Amino acid sequence: MTALAVEKHHWGSRRFLGIPEYRRLLATRLASQWGDGLFQAGLAGAVLFNPERQADPVAIAAGFAVLLLPYSLIGPFTGALLDRWDRKKVIVVANVTRAVFVLLTAAAVGAGLSGLPLYVSALIVMGIARFVGAGLSASLPHVVPEDHLVEANALATTAGAIMAVVGAACAIGFRTLLGAGDGGSAWTTTIAVVGLLLSAFIASRFKAGVLGPDEVDEPHNAITAVARGLLDGAKAAWRTPSVIAALAAVLAHRAAFGISLMITLLLMRYSLEDVGILKAGIGGLGEVAVAGGAGVLLAGILTDRVVDRFGTTRTICGALILAAAAQIGLGLPMTLPSILAASFVIIFTGQIVKLCVDTAVQHDIGDEVRGRVFSLYDTLFNIAQVTAVSVTATVVPLDGRAPGLIIAAAGLYLVGLAGYLLARKRQVQHAGLVSEDDGGHPIR
Repeated sequence: MTALAVEKHHWGSRRFLGIPEYRRLLATRLASQWGDGLFQAGLAGAVLFNPERQADPVAIAAGFAVLLLPYSLIGPFTGALLDRWDRKKVIVVANVTRAVFVLLTAAAVGAGLSGLPLYVSALIVMGIARFVGAGLSASLPHVVPEDHLVEANALATTAGAIMAVVGAACAIGFRTLLGAGDGGSAWTTTIAVVGLLLSAFIASRFKAGVLGPDEVDEPHNAITAVARGLLDGAKAAWRTPSVIAALAAVLAHRAAFGISLMITLLLMRYSLEDVGILKAGIGGLGEVAVAGGAGVLLAGILTDRVVDRFGTTRTICGALILAAAAQIGLGLPMTLPSILAASFVIIFTGQIVKLCVDTAVQHDIGDEVRGRVFSLYDTLFNIAQVTAVSVTATVVPLDGRAPGLIIAAAGLYLVGLAGYLLARKRQVQHAGLVSEDDGGHPIR
């Protein structure tokens, strides 16, 4: 074991949890993502698996478009605010504000509203959530040593993703108790407020300024600063080849995931049947969430070790190849067990890629512009997914059985792999024949 590996070994979860600011930031994330998971699952149950409503591919795609695309147009501006305002205040105010809109969304569900009135309030909840997510990611380098960002990211994002799964499972349980119709769905969705307000309370315990930004390189005029967000984030990312390479990988994953998501939703709703203890319908989505949570947990445990052993480049390439293989080998049979297995592998590999991307941004992008780059990252993330879902909706059959689309999703991973390697080649040419990647290993 190398000296670097020994040092990293001693920085286990106990060491991180011994840092008060990290512990508080993690608790803020956990409460927030529990509320997110419950809200999203509650809303999915209300719209997709409500006996009082019907959903077809176009309606599902419209829901994704309304929820994600408008935020994708304004997302970069949130980064300008995260790099201008005290991130503690942003996280607190964002959580309280979206709690209010969760209540409005629940009221719309209970009143039997659909379409634009329901989507607008849900859109605001999801859009404001990006302030919280990007703010937490941009704040992390302020509470842990820079050379331990990979491990800190792995612990925080893994625990947060698992808590989102727990929130989703809670939503399914509450829905069973409170009813599957509009009334029960409304009460289930309302419970998400508890997590959001708890997250705001925990974040309020930070001292002012401790989460950054340390420096503000923006004009005094707030409107000018906000309007410049997209351009600043894009320029900063373009000047950092490691970030461009990582973005190519994660965007390919997100587009492929969007195709798989649409197919899975339709299969669970209209095609698959129970197999032994495995359930289709909304119970099947709960099983997908559990399988995904297990994948996220495994990625959190292994990513740091794999990066130490093989380097970031090989880790991301291997994850993309494994995801493509899972799409073909596990996705094509389109049975309930194979869908759950594919969900595990695809979310596992996607989380590995995401952890590497987050670390590249945190490590290689300056704090004064980091929030804008994270918001650009979130925006591209959303655009890739909503585009994939929308295109899929135009060609997928109602029962979700579309082997050609599964093969196309596998191909997207290979396209992402090619884009990643090309961008990495640019980094080597930019830095010299030998350059260090964000895992501390020569690019190879």
